[in-house]
Amino acid sequence: MTDLTDPIARTRRFHRAVTAEAGVLDSSFLGRGRPLGPARVLNTIGNGRCDVADIRSYLGLDSGLMSRLLRGLEDEGLITTASAPNDARRRLASLTPKGAAEFDAYEALSDAQAAQILARCPCPDRLLAAMDIVATALGIERTEIVETAPDDPRATACLGAYYAELAQRLATGFEVQLSTDPEASAMMAPHGAFLVALSDGMPIGCVGLKGTDKGYAEVKRLWTAPSARGMGLARRLMDQLEIRARVLGIDRLRLDSNSALTEAIAMYRRLGWTEIDRFNDDPYPDHFFEKTL
Repeated sequence: MTDLTDPIARTRRFHRAVTAEAGVLDSSFLGRGRPLGPARVLNTIGNGRCDVADIRSYLGLDSGLMSRLLRGLEDEGLITTASAPNDARRRLASLTPKGAAEFDAYEALSDAQAAQILARCPCPDRLLAAMDIVATALGIERTEIVETAPDDPRATACLGAYYAELAQRLATGFEVQLSTDPEASAMMAPHGAFLVALSDGMPIGCVGLKGTDKGYAEVKRLWTAPSARGMGLARRLMDQLEIRARVLGIDRLRLDSNSALTEAIAMYRRLGWTEIDRFNDDPYPDHFFEKTL
């Protein structure tokens, strides 16, 4: 009998369950007449990835298989491929009207399948939390860190989750209007920057660089989703923020934190930040740090 605590057996059971539920082996994925491979390529193009090399890298395909999948979709009249206008070595793929309709059909069927899975579970929130952890862990190496405006929907989604978490974790609660909330322009070039971590398009972390006229810039709003914690994402965000600061000519950074955020404070110390005296009148922080780049 299999040991119910055996991590290898449990992982393999998970693989079998996902393979069956996703229809990986079906010759007609979601009943649309083609297997998962070409459907996945079609979905990727429909979601805005047009560079063939980028698609191949994103899906982890070898060049031979990629060529066969693209050729099959072209033969169906679902996509066209052409050389990039400014670089004949690059190939770009795009959906035809027929391909766009097929993409929409897959989207509707995939949404319905997801809804059915959640409906079968008596605790959908627990299932979703588990899915988030799995998806983040399996895709952590592919997580992208992009620079965006602080009012970009991906950024505001992270900030909303961050504020809600602070309201729960801080003994005083948290109201953003009472904090020294930076103006969006202070976290945009040429003054600063705002970074968002994306896992397959899903925002799972953020951090801001607030420019000031005081001889230093401030690190603001560092947050990672619970599903990503312990995987090194916060450090990656901090490393990328330091790189961006240097590009902007900033050589001294400051940040503040609260005693309730023990893991964040421990990380700052590990990353070479030095504790300093209070440098602002924000009512929430009680720890203050500085780092020279």
